[in-house]
Amino acid sequence: MATTSDEQAAGQHYLVCGIQDCQRNGQFYCNDCHQPMCEQCKDKHRKSPNNKNHDIVFYRQRKHRLSIEKCKLHPTKNVDIFCRECNTPLCLKCFLGKEHKGHEFDDLEEIYAEKYALWQGEFSKIQKYFLPKSEDLKTDIKEDVKEIKKIMESIRTSMKAEAESLKNLVDEVTSEKIKHTHTMEKSLLQMLKSQETTYNDYIKYLGKMSEKFQEYLSTTNQKLLSSKILKLKTIPETSKPVPPVFTPGQFNRDDVAKLLGILNIPNTEPEKRKIQPMEAFSTPMKFTENQSIQSKEKSDMKQTLSLSSSVTKVREYSVPGVNNAFHVSADKSGRLWVSDWSNLVQTYLQGNLLLKIQTSGGSDGYHTATQDGGLIYTDKDEKKIYRITPDRKITEFIKTGDWKPISIHSSRINGDILVGMKKDGRAKVTRYSKAGKEIQNIQRDNQGQELYIYPHYITENINGDICTSDFCKEVVVVRNKSGQHRFSYAGQGSWFRPYGICIDVLGHILVCDNVSDTVHLLDQDGRFLSIILSKQQGIEFPRGVCVDDENNLYVGQQFTNTVTVYKYLQ
Repeated sequence: MATTSDEQAAGQHYLVCGIQDCQRNGQFYCNDCHQPMCEQCKDKHRKSPNNKNHDIVFYRQRKHRLSIEKCKLHPTKNVDIFCRECNTPLCLKCFLGKEHKGHEFDDLEEIYAEKYALWQGEFSKIQKYFLPKSEDLKTDIKEDVKEIKKIMESIRTSMKAEAESLKNLVDEVTSEKIKHTHTMEKSLLQMLKSQETTYNDYIKYLGKMSEKFQEYLSTTNQKLLSSKILKLKTIPETSKPVPPVFTPGQFNRDDVAKLLGILNIPNTEPEKRKIQPMEAFSTPMKFTENQSIQSKEKSDMKQTLSLSSSVTKVREYSVPGVNNAFHVSADKSGRLWVSDWSNLVQTYLQGNLLLKIQTSGGSDGYHTATQDGGLIYTDKDEKKIYRITPDRKITEFIKTGDWKPISIHSSRINGDILVGMKKDGRAKVTRYSKAGKEIQNIQRDNQGQELYIYPHYITENINGDICTSDFCKEVVVVRNKSGQHRFSYAGQGSWFRPYGICIDVLGHILVCDNVSDTVHLLDQDGRFLSIILSKQQGIEFPRGVCVDDENNLYVGQQFTNTVTVYKYLQ
């Protein structure tokens, strides 16, 4: 779909009222006049009799203007009518022609606005539901791959153990059988030895008998005749041994396979992967009763809040213990954390110093308030992340190995911890669970290119988007919770140096530009809405920003320890 000129302009200029020379915040939009309006001009516009039926809505709910398209039959005429029966866009001259006489017509701009809203909704579904959920399912598959590999390796180990056990049994039985052959052989040899002895004795007997016969034969005939006749003993009978016969075992490969166990896939229906329905996807966490009440209160507040027509300065105070206000974090107790090059301090809003810590965070966004009222901060030289409890006890929390942690954010959605890191000219964003377990690394795109150079401030939007200010790339980089690129914002001028970045309850992105000394306001999808703070409001070198639970905007500045508080929502 073509981008309208109004949309192009919205990306290039401030979102200001379009009535004459009014420069107030154009948070409303007249769908009939196609121009943004501030609240005062909106009221005046409605009072005019000519405009009483005009459709005026919030800017976000505006109808997108129909792009100019010339009629193919009448090139000098614009197409702005839709013929229902022919399902064709027409110009006024076509409409007046005989071909469409008696047909039903619609305003093409209305059709366009409906279609635009429809496709915008479908696009939003892809970005906020289908794509993240598909990425989650892909992650599940990767986990299943790891699990399958682990299971199969365990099966292989069991098979080897089973085979080894069978081999040991075979060796044991074979050893016993061989031992038995030796016993049998000994018995047979003993029998044959006995038979050999029998024949040895018989041969000796025959020898003696031979000597007697020779003696008789050598005597006189008379003596021979008078001697007794000698009788020979018969040859002893012996038996040939019956040798044992070995009968091979009757087994085959299948018998061995059965002995070693059976491997198969159970005949059960595979469990379907759970795909969370779209209506449930926006509330994936389980809440306690108290959390549900807080959630409802926040939801009600979102419905009533909107951008104010002007920004109001609430208060300003100096923070003791620091020379610069590079980064600010407001905790739930109404206290503020402020940091400079090497000092991190906690103060009451009145400016009283409560705690001071020495660290090597530098000028980056190296601390973040947590859901339980504590704080987490980094020490990039030590390559460690520390945790401070609400009662101000400091403990070592996470070691980041060879990577230097330079920025950090504690998720308001689920307590996860997002950390921007640097190592040897490379950079990445790592997600840890609130218990400190590493669960995600975002470093390269699908082509293997490095995503970050120096992500020195980091935050998370209400939809789970990971928003980083990259000092060296000179852009705000926004990726969804799965790590897919959503958009990048490069400012409104020729040079943009993003520093502190934060999110408000409506999903607006607020980011400091250190070049133009301004704070930019973007919507959740990266569209530029306005510059809400500039030198006109007394801002110079804005570096750190945060929004507290009461929707107050805190701005810390370089070269001063001053923190200023503003109201910009109503």
